[in-house]
Amino acid sequence: MTPLWIAIALLLLPALWLLIAPMRGARTLRDHLQQFEANDTSAEQNVAIFQRRLASLEAARERGDIDDARFNEDRLELERSLLEDTATQTKRPLKTVTAGRLVVPLVMVAVVGASTFWYQQNGAEGDLTLYAIQEEVRNDPEGSMAMFLERMEAEAERQPNNPNVWSSLFPLYRDTGQPEKAADALERLIAIEGRIPPLLAQLAQLRFFMAERELTPDVQALVDETLELDPRQPTVLGLLGIYAFDNGDYDTAIDRWRRAVANIEDPETAESLRDGIRVAQERMGVTPEAPAAAQGQGVRVNVSLDEALVDNVSDDATVFITARDIDGELPPLAVIRAQVSELPMTVVLDDTAAMSPQAQISQVREARLVVRVSKTGQATPQPGDLFGDLESVSVGPISEDDAANVVINRVFE
Repeated sequence: MTPLWIAIALLLLPALWLLIAPMRGARTLRDHLQQFEANDTSAEQNVAIFQRRLASLEAARERGDIDDARFNEDRLELERSLLEDTATQTKRPLKTVTAGRLVVPLVMVAVVGASTFWYQQNGAEGDLTLYAIQEEVRNDPEGSMAMFLERMEAEAERQPNNPNVWSSLFPLYRDTGQPEKAADALERLIAIEGRIPPLLAQLAQLRFFMAERELTPDVQALVDETLELDPRQPTVLGLLGIYAFDNGDYDTAIDRWRRAVANIEDPETAESLRDGIRVAQERMGVTPEAPAAAQGQGVRVNVSLDEALVDNVSDDATVFITARDIDGELPPLAVIRAQVSELPMTVVLDDTAAMSPQAQISQVREARLVVRVSKTGQATPQPGDLFGDLESVSVGPISEDDAANVVINRVFE
């Protein structure tokens, strides 16, 4: 960590210089102030103004414009104003050039101390240490998983409240066949980060396999807590699918795995769950589903425009044909763009129309179809756009004889 502290020291040097810099010009500034005060004639000017006004009052009294009472009143006001102006012109004596110099070192020490303390509390020194350990073991000719684990365990004693320590130790223990230590590391991580669904799901999965794939009360409690926070949590749904499969409940296993696939981001994990679905279908005596790419999972859609709205849009207006998940939590699963002049038309929404590999129509069993006519061509709905939709459309092998009908018959407001 020596290079880190050297870098911090180099960053502090400009700040310390800014504290010292004003002192270098203190003597010049004091000389200018003394010269200004010596040549300041504001007091004489105030007295001259007072005398002119007083003479004007006396002349007005002699002419009879004002009486003695009014003269005395106005003169008193002039004298009061002169006293106030003179009082505000009074200046305190200038301090010596060396005044306050002892405070500067104290401020410098305070700046360094406060900066160091703040970094220790909020900085990433601990994470930099973890990275250094990882690089050191990786570059060591004798580096091994055991060496890395030993170094991380030592770091856990020094940084017991760093979540990155425990998130690194958990997979190390799990992959080296130490499930109890893996569970302890995960529990320490949960204690720091909070009881969030992904961490609870991983703990439930680990405890599930430690219990030889049984839903013990401890595992069931974790499952229930996770699903209450996130009913779509894929790790827990996958776990429940395995348990149902082991107990011969293939329908439930398929349902759980399909729900997990619809919410999982890792393509390899999703494909392994699809393999499990096909095995469960074989056990049921049902023809297994072919891989999505081979069988063309998707929806055939017939799109038409209500005759009552034909005059509301031009032929070159843009038509967006979109498939979304039922809960609306994922990005669009498939999007096709067309023009009003092409209506009525039939399109196929499948994985080739996906916007992202993490959100494809083959990942869900049902989808919501939304067709929108945009007068401006913008992807975001605008007031005056025309649209039509269809809820809960089954997703499956694309058939020439089976198509969903969506009629554009409403106006977006």
